Amino acid sequence: QVQLVEAGGGSVQAGGSLRLSCAAFGYSFSLYCMAWFRQAPGKEREGVAHINTNSNNTYYADSVKGRFTISQDNTKNTLYLQMNGLKPEDTGMYYCALDWRLWACAGNEYLYWGQGTQVTVSS
Repeated sequence: QVQLVEAGGGSVQAGGSLRLSCAAFGYSFSLYCMAWFRQAPGKEREGVAHINTNSNNTYYADSVKGRFTISQDNTKNTLYLQMNGLKPEDTGMYYCALDWRLWACAGNEYLYWGQGTQVTVSS
């Protein structure tokens, strides 16, 4: 059973930084996508960034380009999201997701999801 456990959320002031982590357990896929999504109160869930281990390509939503960096430590089976220059509009619950179906990378129908970690940015 695939399990994803996020950590690293918290409360920061605008302009601050946080690094989220997502530890993945129980999977044996050699090629897969991993992604970060977020959901603000009253809004739909949106993709923030994802990484495709087949192409090693990364993707970022326009709203976070230049501020967020997605990375992966394969030795620790851990996904990271470094968030710099945080803005109040970055506030939300951040979720890690994984899917072995590479065609699903750019979508939001990932098979496996973590429980989420809260990020709150105050102005």
